[in-house]
Amino acid sequence: MGHSTTASGSPASAAAPDSASGTTAKAPGTTAEAPGTSKAPGTAGHAKKPRQAPKGASSTGSRTSGSGHAERVFLVQTAFAELGGSAHGPGEIAEFTGLDDSVVYRILQSGIYQRIFERVDRGLYRLRTSAAQLAFTALDHRLDGAQTVLRDLRKATDGGLAFLYMVAPFSGAQRQCVDMAVGDSDLAELGMTPRDVLSVTRSLRTGASGRTILAYLPEVLQQRVLAEPVPDQAGPGVYRDNDALVASLAEVRDLGHALGYEECMAGWNSCAAPIMWDGSIMGAVLLLKLKSVMPAAPESVIEATKEAAAVLSRYGAARPSADQA
Repeated sequence: MGHSTTASGSPASAAAPDSASGTTAKAPGTTAEAPGTSKAPGTAGHAKKPRQAPKGASSTGSRTSGSGHAERVFLVQTAFAELGGSAHGPGEIAEFTGLDDSVVYRILQSGIYQRIFERVDRGLYRLRTSAAQLAFTALDHRLDGAQTVLRDLRKATDGGLAFLYMVAPFSGAQRQCVDMAVGDSDLAELGMTPRDVLSVTRSLRTGASGRTILAYLPEVLQQRVLAEPVPDQAGPGVYRDNDALVASLAEVRDLGHALGYEECMAGWNSCAAPIMWDGSIMGAVLLLKLKSVMPAAPESVIEATKEAAAVLSRYGAARPSADQA
């Protein structure tokens, strides 16, 4: 589980990460003024967005259509997810979204009554926990059949240990193992202790699956992970230099997979591929084998791991509505 994630072993230059999408909710039934056309200052880590009238705004700018207002509400909700942090003010959200400050303020106030936002301090707001409930509802049944996918991966890789890691919902920028296919293997006999699972493998800066998830997270979350210390129990191949770690993330995005050499535990090598739902990173499939059996991941292991991740990605992808179909 070591440093190189490319066939050549040469790191690629870091590229801007994809942004995770935010949670959406029912738009409050209020009207809003059309924003102006001046450009808002940029927010660190994000491209500047011009303040322009969203779709649905009238030519006079005095009133917006329902769909135009809904788009603004969704923009505000998404801003909370992409800006990171616990709370934000109307001005910061306005800069990020390109909306007028007064429009953002009215959306936030209306969202308080709709139980979408809550005020945590004077001038600071955050998403309510009801937004998490919407996410859990959206995830319901999305991973039905995951065990079959992992078993097929184990079979295709001649007895490799297959794991499904998902972004942890309650612990910030971390991961958690939600399913596995290990046959009759006793993980304790294989040298995997509860400490490995609960401390080392939950960090996104260790292991092929951790770096795979990290590669597609927004920059603000990447920076948070880079500021974390390397887990004490990490393997000898773990990335300790942040520049090398960032370079490896660019390679993951370029190749669509990561290779790990003794990153989490000594004696184990791995391959991981991302699970993407509607353009957002949700988790990763991990294939683990003893270093003595797999000193380097063959192409067959890489392709089987990527195919398993692709199947689970299709499970969560949005399907066309009846009207679109």
